[in-house]
Amino acid sequence: MASTWAKRVGWGVGGAILAVAAYLAAWPVPIQPVAWTAPAAPGYQGVHAPNQRLAQLNIIDLKGEVGPEHIAFGKDGKLYTTVLSGSILRMNADGSGQEVFANTGGRVLGFDFDAAGNLIAADAVRGLLSIAPDGKVTVLTDKVGNDPIRYADAVVVAQSGKMYLSDASTRFAPKDWGGTFEASVLDILEQASTGRVIEYDPTTRTARVVAQSISFANGVALSQDEKHLFVNETGKYRVWKIAVDAKDLDIGQASPQARVLLDNLPGYPDNLMRGQDGKVWLGFAKPRGAAIDNMAGKPWLRSLTLRLPRALCPIPQPYGHVIAFTDDGKVVADLQDPSGAYPETTAITETADRLYVQSLHAHGLGWLPKP
Repeated sequence: MASTWAKRVGWGVGGAILAVAAYLAAWPVPIQPVAWTAPAAPGYQGVHAPNQRLAQLNIIDLKGEVGPEHIAFGKDGKLYTTVLSGSILRMNADGSGQEVFANTGGRVLGFDFDAAGNLIAADAVRGLLSIAPDGKVTVLTDKVGNDPIRYADAVVVAQSGKMYLSDASTRFAPKDWGGTFEASVLDILEQASTGRVIEYDPTTRTARVVAQSISFANGVALSQDEKHLFVNETGKYRVWKIAVDAKDLDIGQASPQARVLLDNLPGYPDNLMRGQDGKVWLGFAKPRGAAIDNMAGKPWLRSLTLRLPRALCPIPQPYGHVIAFTDDGKVVADLQDPSGAYPETTAITETADRLYVQSLHAHGLGWLPKP
């Protein structure tokens, strides 16, 4: 009897193991991973040596709102920030007088102001928007030709009035895949490099592709002479310098119109913000993770991770980190908080006396007094 019972248990355990193995091997996943070669992670050394310069932030209470992903000051002197609810908040520089300026019904990840004072927004759900000073929302474009803009991420307005927008992924739209973070994970795991940079001309109301084949095209900033764009390639840990007059440029092909400005960074670069004295601020949403880098040449293993419970997925731990660089790629500032107390530090907004810290998921707006 005991022997029979033991055999039944053994068969049951064996069957369960086979079922789990079959699930891990064959359950459908939305990505079609592409093999690539990840450079050996540099770690935190040299200009990126560990420090505590980003620790102990002052926090402005956002009254229940979450995720001040982008921060900028308008012509009215007010501080504007986007949050997860779809709202754009407006307040004084010290956080007082908070109000909802507008709600797009989507999720604005980046914005800038045009010469007329309109807030030009990259909405991950709705596309490129213009929000008038009275809060009225207008869609400028949600496509390039007949091709939808699926993941509008960042935007910068040139003095010419032209707008440069990153479309992070043409594969995974946040509205279809559970939100901006979830869609970004899918795109970066897949490594199909479908991100692109788009120019929108408000005079002709036309959009065109500047550059493509970018592994999660993220933050966008203009060089001081406005002849080049800086673009974060989040999925491959680098920053590109691309000529604004490039047309349908495939960055996978050598071209005098594009070069890697910063390579093999210690984390996933997110937003880019023009600072003072010629600086460009860059934030890292997450640090590099050995588990993810080691899967670069193993597409099947990346598929398998999506069949695991979320808690077992190799998502790096929080680590606060922002840097500043010049137009020639020299890193001139590095601020860190290894504790990651302020999550997903996506960039810095610099004023004469403060550094405001952008974040994808923080429950308040962090800031530091300038030294």
